[in-house]
Amino acid sequence: MDSLTPRQLADRYVHRLAELNPIVNTGLGLFPHDDALPDFSPAGHHERTTLASETLAELDRMDSTGWDDLERRCATLLRERLGVIIESHDAGEHLREIRNIFGPPQAVRQVFSLMPTGTDEDWAVIARRMARVPRAYTSWQASLDEGRSRGLLAAPRQALALADLIDQWVQTGWFADFVSAGPEHLRADLDDAARAAGEAAAHLAQYLRTTYAPAAEGTPDAVGEERYRLNARRVMGADVDPAEAYAWGWAEYQQIDAQMRELAERILPGSTPVECMRHLDEHGTVIHGEDEVRRRLQQMMDEAITELDGRHFDIAEPIRRVEAMIAPAGSAAAPYYTRPSQDFARPGRTWLPTLGRESFPMYDLVSTWYHEGVPGHHLQLAQWAYMAPQLSTFQTSVGSSSGVTEGWALYSERLMDELGYLDDEARMGYLDGQMMRAIRVVIDLGMHLELTIPADSPIAPGQTWTPELAERFFAAHSGRSRDFISSEVVRYLGWPGQAISYKLGERAWLAGREAARAAHAERGEEFDLKSWHMKALSLGALGLDDLEAELARL
Repeated sequence: MDSLTPRQLADRYVHRLAELNPIVNTGLGLFPHDDALPDFSPAGHHERTTLASETLAELDRMDSTGWDDLERRCATLLRERLGVIIESHDAGEHLREIRNIFGPPQAVRQVFSLMPTGTDEDWAVIARRMARVPRAYTSWQASLDEGRSRGLLAAPRQALALADLIDQWVQTGWFADFVSAGPEHLRADLDDAARAAGEAAAHLAQYLRTTYAPAAEGTPDAVGEERYRLNARRVMGADVDPAEAYAWGWAEYQQIDAQMRELAERILPGSTPVECMRHLDEHGTVIHGEDEVRRRLQQMMDEAITELDGRHFDIAEPIRRVEAMIAPAGSAAAPYYTRPSQDFARPGRTWLPTLGRESFPMYDLVSTWYHEGVPGHHLQLAQWAYMAPQLSTFQTSVGSSSGVTEGWALYSERLMDELGYLDDEARMGYLDGQMMRAIRVVIDLGMHLELTIPADSPIAPGQTWTPELAERFFAAHSGRSRDFISSEVVRYLGWPGQAISYKLGERAWLAGREAARAAHAERGEEFDLKSWHMKALSLGALGLDDLEAELARL
C-alpha cells in the first residue's frame, strides 16, 4: 500500500467513490450498466466522507521524496479537495444543500441524460435506475430532516424555488417523456418506473413547500463570512479575501460599464447599453425555432474547432466531437455543459434552456457558446479526459473546482474577442456576459456578507445589499430577462461563493498567462501562446490558490 503514488491513490479514490456515488460512475463511464443511484442520507454522506478521510490519511503517510511535478500537483490537489470535503461535512453543509441548480434532485434527473440509449439493455438499465428515484429522493429528504433537527436549515426562498422547479418536471411529464423513446417490449417497466419517479418528484416538491419551507421560516438568505469562505473553498479551491474581492469586483463593474456605454453609442447612438440590447433583441441577428438555433450553435462550435486547431490549440481527434443540445424543460435558466465520458463514447455537450422561447437573439449567444463549447468548457474538460491516462482520473474529473473551469471558460470568451471573432453585436453580448460576472462578485459577496453598497453606485448608495436591491442593480445593467435575473439571484443565495469563481478564475488565468509571458521574455525566449494553451489545458484540475503559480511556470 505504501508503494502507491499520489496519482495511483487518487485514481483508487475515484473508483471507490464511483461505487458509492453511481452518478460519478455514469459521468465517467467507469462501470457500464450501473443502475443504482446515490444514497443522499446522512449515512451515505458519512460513508463518502470516511473514504475521503482514509484517503487523506494515506496521502499524509506517503514519503514525498522523489515526487516529480505530476505527483506533486496531484498530491496538492488531492489534499486540498479531500480536506474541504471533510470540513464541509463536519459543518453539516450536506444537511441544508438546497439550490435551484446542480443540487442532488437535479443530479438524479440529469443522470438519465448522460446514459446510453442505443440498445435494449441500455433501456432496461434506465428502467431499473428510474425505479430507484423514489428511494434516492427519500434519502435526500432524510438529510434535510436531520438538518432540521439540528437547526441547520436552508432559507425558505431556496426550498420554494426548488419546489417550483420540480413542479415543472412533474407538469411536463419529464420522466414519462424521457422513457417514451424506449423499446415497446420494455414499455410496462419503463412506464411504471417513470410513474414512480414522477410521483416521488411531486411528493418531494410538496415536502419542500409545505413541510420544509415553514420549518425554515426566519432562516436568513445571507450565510455570513464563515460559511461563505468555507463554501468558496468548496467551489473554487481558494481562500477568498472578501474585502479585496468586493473592491476588485466593483472596479471591474465600472470599467465594463464604460466599455458598454461606448459600444452602445456606436451601435445605436444616444442609447444606454440596456436600450441597445433591447434594440438588438428585435433588430439584430435573430434565430427562430429550437431546431434552427441548435443547428447554428453546432455550426459555431464545428467552425471554431476547424479554425482554432493548429493555430491556437492542438485539438486531438476525440475532442473534435461536441454536440449542441436543447436543455429539457425544468432546467435552470443558464446554459450549461456536460463532460464527455472518459472513453469519449458519450461526447461533450452544450445545453441551451429555451424557457419556452421560439426566437433567439444571437448577440448574447455567440460568446456564451465560446464559453460553454469551444474553446471554453469543451476544450478544457475534453482535453482533461484525453490526458487522464497521463495524469489521473481524479485530476481530470471529480477533483475539479469552479475557479479553474469557469475561469478558463471566461478566459476563452476574452481570447475570442482578442482574436477578432466578435463583431459589434457579439461584442455587446460578450460585455453583457462580463458585466454579469462582475455583478456576481459584487452582489454575491454583498448579499451574503451584508455589505454596504458603494457610495458611487447609481442604485441605493450607502444601503446594505438585499436580494431585492441585487435584482434592481442587475436589471439596470443587464440585457437578460427579469425571469433570468430572478433565477440568478436565487442561485447565488443558494450556492454561496460559486458566483464569484468566474471572474476570480479569469483573473488567475490572465495573471498566469502574463507571468509566463514575462518569464519567457526574461529568459530571452519567444512566448508561444499555442504551446502555453496546450500545456495549461494539460495540467488537469488545480485549486485556484495554486493555479496562477503553476501557469506562470509554463
